[in-house]
Amino acid sequence: MIPKNPVMLLSFINLKLRDTYGDLDRLCEDLNVNRLEIEQKLEQINYRYDRTQNQFI
Repeated sequence: MIPKNPVMLLSFINLKLRDTYGDLDRLCEDLNVNRLEIEQKLEQINYRYDRTQNQFI
């Protein structure tokens, strides 16, 4: 289960991307979560996925 709060979600996702996953698609597939929903939730707090850095910035 992933956090519902956008700030907690940001921390959780960036930690997983840094420590475990090579990209957002792999994370979403492995955790069985919807990429679009994550991106929309984090856009609410002005964060967008940067593929080159493999994190939300």
